[in-house]
Amino acid sequence: MTKQIKVTPLAEESLGVRSMCTHIQTKDTNILLDAGASLAPKRWGYPPHPREYHALEECRKKIAKTATKAEITTISHYHFDHHTPSYTDWFTNWSTPETAKKIYHGKLVLAKSYRSMVNASQRRRGWLFSKGAGSHAKRIESADGKTFQFGETKLKFSDPVFHGPENTQLGWLLMVTIECGDEKVMFASDVQGPIHTPTLNQILAEKPQLVMIGGPPTYLEGFRVKEEHIETGMQNLKTLVENVPTTILEHHLLRDENWRSRSQPIFAAAKQAGHKVLTAAEYSGKTNNLLESRRRQLFETEPPSSDFMKWLKLPLQKRKLQKPPI
Repeated sequence: MTKQIKVTPLAEESLGVRSMCTHIQTKDTNILLDAGASLAPKRWGYPPHPREYHALEECRKKIAKTATKAEITTISHYHFDHHTPSYTDWFTNWSTPETAKKIYHGKLVLAKSYRSMVNASQRRRGWLFSKGAGSHAKRIESADGKTFQFGETKLKFSDPVFHGPENTQLGWLLMVTIECGDEKVMFASDVQGPIHTPTLNQILAEKPQLVMIGGPPTYLEGFRVKEEHIETGMQNLKTLVENVPTTILEHHLLRDENWRSRSQPIFAAAKQAGHKVLTAAEYSGKTNNLLESRRRQLFETEPPSSDFMKWLKLPLQKRKLQKPPI
């Protein structure tokens, strides 16, 4: 735990949504990391359950409220669970142009460049962000490999690292180290373990007291992600928790209904080293609310209302424009 850097998770897998949005506060500044949140359009063959929409609505409220006091927002990459687009989509993002304006208005936005080391879809999304939500910002700066100083608080962005394994089609993202006094907190969103070992070495070289990291996507093992990549990601995660005092473990790994049992070697390694591994909910003193991994079960045990089911039958474009009746 850190004293000079206050870490407050706002929207996370353990809070019921796809996101790693986190508020960082130091004596010098307020920072909103990766201010996006979304739901998987399909999982187990099912669309999002009303419980997931309730969680998304709650997380969106927290992000909007925190944005009013943040001076800086960051974008590690241009997936919609890591930034908020400036168009209406109630189906997966619970977003509107007004939602995005509230988050980015008057802010210094430190963002992954959409011009270099970026795949085609994120280049387009980055450009659209600059013309839409980003147009409300005080200014947008490409943060790739740069360090920014605010009083005694330093934000050090990595060069682009892989969104998972080497040369993945998912592209690249930025990690960021927040430093204040003798404390360091590192935010490594979709590195997936990390699967790429040079990324692990970069994290360890920073010597952070706390790392917030996305775990390997074990729920995609064997069909979207190679088994050996998952194995490498889990092994690198084990090495990480052995070396970092506190790890907040989130994102892809928590979409696996068996994530806790799959992670037993991770927890054991941390305990042996006298270190902590927690979800964002646990770090915040809350109960884990892992909804996506339980989606099939939720539809069976808590059948949605007839109005909700009627809404689900609307064409996709109408579902995006019409708020779900939850």
